[in-house]
Amino acid sequence: MFSSISNLKFLKRSHVLGLLLALLALFAVYPGKWFAHKPISIAAHVWLGYEPMFLARSEGWLQSQQVHILETASATESIQALMAGKVDAAALTLDETLKVREMGLPMTVVMVFNLSAGADKLLASQDINDLASLKGKRLGYEPSSVGEVMLAEVLNRAQLNRQDLKLHPIPVNQHHEAWHEKTVDAIITYEPTATHLLADGAHQLFDSTQAPNLIIDVLAVRSDRLNHHYAKAIRHLITAHFKALRHLHLNPNDAAYRMAAHLQLSSFEVLAAYKGLVLPDALLNHHLMAKTPSELLVSAEHLVDLMLNYQLLKKPMVLSEFIDASYLPTKNIQD
Repeated sequence: MFSSISNLKFLKRSHVLGLLLALLALFAVYPGKWFAHKPISIAAHVWLGYEPMFLARSEGWLQSQQVHILETASATESIQALMAGKVDAAALTLDETLKVREMGLPMTVVMVFNLSAGADKLLASQDINDLASLKGKRLGYEPSSVGEVMLAEVLNRAQLNRQDLKLHPIPVNQHHEAWHEKTVDAIITYEPTATHLLADGAHQLFDSTQAPNLIIDVLAVRSDRLNHHYAKAIRHLITAHFKALRHLHLNPNDAAYRMAAHLQLSSFEVLAAYKGLVLPDALLNHHLMAKTPSELLVSAEHLVDLMLNYQLLKKPMVLSEFIDASYLPTKNIQD
């Protein structure tokens, strides 16, 4: 009797072991059936720093079955898409990413698109000669975006308060119209719009070269999307962006020609506009993001302090798990 019970137990254990081995074999052959890969959607508007990503899409380096780009008219519209649950990620400035986090949607930075070194500008009519002369003037800027941070910096340097100016919140896709209709005397804007307004008679009072590391554009992903389901798509998006960026570095004239129509600039204007940006490759991204503490985290903490001082954020923010460098390639992308 005892022998029969032992044999029964042995058979049951062997059956269980066999089943486990079979399941492991199935997982090895069909991992996607267990952890299905999902495509990722990203909101992005027209901006020089994001353009290599758009170039990757137009050249077929970005697979549509893995990544969908929702092209928006402005950063404000991208944020609205995020908050409405229409997209999983967005191309935003660092300050915009912080504001989305404060709005209740945890976001994590997985890549740096660019650092502004002159591409963000304060332009004015010819009769405004310096920052102090802005007092009493009509100033246009994009709300809930980098425009707010640039405005804070301008006010600080001009020793003015918001009440000293007539402020006009204007989405970036309406900057050109506002300037031509003369509804503003000065405007905080960025490329490619800035190039058009300079050609139309505006002149430059201030730009981001005078405020290093203030304006940083990043790929921000909803923190709850950073899992095995979306990992493949996120890495594919980042790899495709770096491939297009490498093409821009190695063949600038060809890349500028291919990007000109989307940016609504001539090829010459495209290359000239990029002089105001630093475009980090994979290795520089690692340098910015992977150290402890990372340079990007230090910039974010400084930005939080600035935004708190100008009431752009309501309360201090803990930046733990704000940066994740694990989706970056381990080396630069080769053709």
